[in-house]
Amino acid sequence: MPPMLRRLNHNMLALDGPDHGRLRTLVHKAFTPSMIERMRDQVQLLTNELLDKVEPHASMDLIADFALPLPLTMIIRILGIPAQDAPMFRRWARRFLAGGASIDRILLIPTMLSFAGYLKKLIKTRLARPGDDLITALAQAREDRDQLSEDEILAMILLLLIAGHETTVNLIGSGILALLEHPDQLARLRSEPELIKPAIEELLRFVCPLVMATERYAREDITLEGVTIPRGELVVAVIGSANRDPRYFEEPDMLDITREKNKHLAFGQGVHYCLGAPLSRMEGQIAIKTLVQRMPDLRLAIPAQQLHWRGNLVMRGLEALPVLF
Repeated sequence: MPPMLRRLNHNMLALDGPDHGRLRTLVHKAFTPSMIERMRDQVQLLTNELLDKVEPHASMDLIADFALPLPLTMIIRILGIPAQDAPMFRRWARRFLAGGASIDRILLIPTMLSFAGYLKKLIKTRLARPGDDLITALAQAREDRDQLSEDEILAMILLLLIAGHETTVNLIGSGILALLEHPDQLARLRSEPELIKPAIEELLRFVCPLVMATERYAREDITLEGVTIPRGELVVAVIGSANRDPRYFEEPDMLDITREKNKHLAFGQGVHYCLGAPLSRMEGQIAIKTLVQRMPDLRLAIPAQQLHWRGNLVMRGLEALPVLF
């Protein structure tokens, strides 16, 4: 692995203990709930613009025309990517998100090196001329005398782009498909839009945009449920299975947007709980609520059996979702 890409892997997902705590503390100073909340009006405005664009056609690919551009455009704005560079940034992002198998990731190396080189220049620019954006906030974040290195900022941006952005795409796309396949729940949400918050939590549990956690390795021998995992062994936690656990969830295979006992694991748990969860929730709430309200005749353009899922073991998302309205 080229040294640049090896450094990009030095992020919060891959660290524990003091190293993880240090990064999380510094990043939290930049990626605050108040900063995310300030984006609410922009998310609503962009949602309306995307729907205005497709409405005259009475059809769209809900992934390419709506679920993908919404969170991608917002992360570009949050990071502070200059407007003239946004098309290039989108091309890079879409190439990253298209990569599934290991061979695809190998072919992405030139793109990732170009992406990293661009961001390094932008970080230097923001240090010289600060702006009201996340890259500036990450560059300026300090705890006592500690601050993020350039490589750590790069790794954080890549993590936000891939891990944070793709889960929201899958939440919106797979969430709408689940509602279309459960017309009683769709009708309930349309008639009671105030249910959007519990509806999003149920969709996060039910469709589980992130099916499996990233790989973990046992740091010591540990016994769970009568099974001993030796030190050094690989462990893959299947979040999609936990979110359908019948020992916790009543009728786990049923979609219920009014579900009350719903402590799902879609955003993880504990010290690795997703920092971007508030942003993903807000985008999902606004996107799905606005879509179902504005398009009462929303329906699939092809049978659900003909839909294709992307070949990715960790993320579960649709390649396309053709709809009519």
